[in-house]
Amino acid sequence: MRVLIACEYSGTVRDAFKALGHYALSCDLLPTEKPGNHYQGDILDVINNGWDLMIAHPPCTHLAVSGARHFAAKKESGVQDEALDFVRTLLDAPIKHIALENPISIISTRIRKPEQIIQPWWFGHGETKATRLWLKNLPPLTPTDIVSGREARIHKMGPSPDRWKERSRTFPGIANAMANQWSTYIENL
Repeated sequence: MRVLIACEYSGTVRDAFKALGHYALSCDLLPTEKPGNHYQGDILDVINNGWDLMIAHPPCTHLAVSGARHFAAKKESGVQDEALDFVRTLLDAPIKHIALENPISIISTRIRKPEQIIQPWWFGHGETKATRLWLKNLPPLTPTDIVSGREARIHKMGPSPDRWKERSRTFPGIANAMANQWSTYIENL
C-alpha cells in the first residue's frame, strides 16, 4: 500500500506504516527528524502521485480554538481562510482513503464536524489531548490500550522555542493504531 503522511516532520506515522511493510512518505516544509522517506516541500507537489491512503496533519496555528482571541485579526488578514482552503484541498484530494487530524478547531464549524474524537490515553499514553479526526472511507479508530493516570501534560507545556513542535507530535500509540487498523481495513476491502 502507498501511504502519504501530509505535514509530518517527525516521521512517527510514516515509520508506523513502514514497519508493516508499506511504502510510506512523509511530507513537510520542514526536514524530517528521523531518516526515512521524506519529501521536504509543498504537499501539493506529491498529492497526485497515486496514493492509497493519506493521513494529513495540517498546521493548526490559524485553526485551533486555543488561539480564538486572535481569530478576528486572522480573519481580517486572510490567513484563517487560507488555512481552511488548505484543509479543503487535503480533504478533497484524489485519494480514496483520507484521515485528517487537528485539535479542537474551526474546521468543525466552517467545513464539517469530525467523525471521531480520540485521546492519547486510549492508545497507551497517560496524556489528555483531544484530537479530532475527519475520515473519508475509513472507520473510526478502536482504542488499543486504555490507561489511567491521565494528565494534560501537552496543554501545560511552558513557553519554549520548540513548544509548537512538541505539541503537534503524534503519539506513537496513535500512529501504530492508524497503521494497524487502517491498513488492515483497506487490505480487506
